[in-house]
Amino acid sequence: MNNTSVEFIIAGRRQRRRRWIVVTSFLTVLACILCCAMLILGNTIYPIKDVIRVLTGEKVEGVSFAVSTIRLPRMLAGLFAGFAFGIGGTVFQTMLRNPLANPNVIGITSGSSAAAVFCIVILQSSNAIVSIASVIAGLATVILLYLFSRGTTFSIGRLILVGIGIQAMLNAVISYLLLVSAQQDIPAALRWLSGSLNGSQLHTLPPLVISVLVFAPITIVLGKHLSTLELGDQTATSLGVNTDKTRIALILSAVCMIALATATTGPIAFIAFLSGPIAKRLVGVGFSNIIPAGLVGVNLVLASDLIGQFAFEVRYPVGIITGILGAPYLIYLLIRMNRKGDF
Repeated sequence: MNNTSVEFIIAGRRQRRRRWIVVTSFLTVLACILCCAMLILGNTIYPIKDVIRVLTGEKVEGVSFAVSTIRLPRMLAGLFAGFAFGIGGTVFQTMLRNPLANPNVIGITSGSSAAAVFCIVILQSSNAIVSIASVIAGLATVILLYLFSRGTTFSIGRLILVGIGIQAMLNAVISYLLLVSAQQDIPAALRWLSGSLNGSQLHTLPPLVISVLVFAPITIVLGKHLSTLELGDQTATSLGVNTDKTRIALILSAVCMIALATATTGPIAFIAFLSGPIAKRLVGVGFSNIIPAGLVGVNLVLASDLIGQFAFEVRYPVGIITGILGAPYLIYLLIRMNRKGDF
């Protein structure tokens, strides 16, 4: 390889790095703007200086309650849940080499939702129990996916089809739980199932926050191996990647974050599905898109929640807005994959 080729490769790598930095910086700034909007906007629009005074611990009459009790928990729930859904979704899509292989489509979110609904409407459990049950159910769904999609050879298409079947079965379980639950519990469960930041409270957020702070760095560190895993186990092993340990660590981290985000906000539709492809389109190839995908998830959740609150006469939960955004893309993707013969 001559010097010209080496210089060309180095220049290309620098260009890709600059693009990653620019995109990530832009997404971070946009997320900060949306976080501020979540704290400022509402039935009453508060000046930014009053919001800052409340956040620094000062008591401001007429502002403190709305900001610290209603708007701040709502913003934090959207921030951490969006980041968790974004990272978790792109891990599954990249590792399984298919944009449909995300927690929403293959049933992992439905597994966590079924467990959470059972705890909410049947057991009337505490938030801690709901979180634990969601994580266990999410991991159990992954195990079922593996067992039912096994064959002589691993097939991503078969895994997706099995996942869609499991999702349908779990949605039927959720419908049954709602049917046999007490009448007064149904509105709260339906509101939660639509994916909503309404009613978020600071004391319910620690499990989600801790899971993101613990598992997101693990996922980011191991994310550099995702592109290598896409090449196949033999190639990845020859390049020095312990495929089994890496895959297990990534799956456990992603499922824990997604399950706890689901337990906190409900299954916000299509965030895990959209974040990875959008981040990949913005960042391009050559660098891990784990962090950009998480930031895209944050921006989608916060922007959709603001749209649901203020763009219409009736206020809609964030999951309805993200569902409207994500459904056309899912249909487009299914048509494209069918034409390519991926099923």
